[in-house]
Amino acid sequence: MSIGAHLVELRKRLMWAAAALVVGMVVAFVITDPIIHLITEPIRVIAERRGDDFSALNFTSVTSAFDLRMRIAFSIGIFLSAPVWLWQIWAFIMPGLTRKEIRYTVSFVASAVPLFFVGCWVGLLIVPHVIELMWGFTPEGGVNFYNAVDYYDFVFKLLIVVGVSFVLPVFLVALNVAGVMSGKAILKGWRVAILIATVFSALATPAADVVSMLMLAGILIVLFFAAAGLSMLFDRRKARRVAAEMASGPIA
Repeated sequence: MSIGAHLVELRKRLMWAAAALVVGMVVAFVITDPIIHLITEPIRVIAERRGDDFSALNFTSVTSAFDLRMRIAFSIGIFLSAPVWLWQIWAFIMPGLTRKEIRYTVSFVASAVPLFFVGCWVGLLIVPHVIELMWGFTPEGGVNFYNAVDYYDFVFKLLIVVGVSFVLPVFLVALNVAGVMSGKAILKGWRVAILIATVFSALATPAADVVSMLMLAGILIVLFFAAAGLSMLFDRRKARRVAAEMASGPIA
């Protein structure tokens, strides 16, 4: 294909992806109420514990409630339309890939996407602990009026960060498959991996919330060792395949 044909193909793929995103946003906008109810549950728990009305989601402008729903609709719309825009990306790059590269790409996506959503789910479990812990530092007589947009940004960013951290072990396996790192080399870095997982968990969760920090760090460490073990298994298979090819080769 010429460069012009590639650009026409790219424009077509982008239009389909954008249309899917719009449809996903419309659907997501309809279900924003249960989503808002879910992520604001910690605020209601805080208000119940305080026994007053000084803990609530605060909308500081005329359009802030609509802005919050649009932010939620855009974020959820991306997830809902993911099968369509992922397919458009795949359909655009697939003609230029070899059969082996296609197999590796499918395996990577099939592993990374579920892990990302599992990470988001773990982040959703951590969010209430983080908010309630931070509320505990409110001085006597203080109030907790959470700006709606800032509150949602905090929750969304935490979910994304935890979700992406769950995908990192898949990148290690991808580096092993590409021949960049061996399984033993990955395993030798277990001390550094534990340190990074602990530091990341401490940054992603409040320092005083030891339970959430240990839970997140433990999951990341298990995923790292799983990636190292899988990489070592791939190395053994590769070594056996090379040995078999050498054994079956012609004798000089």
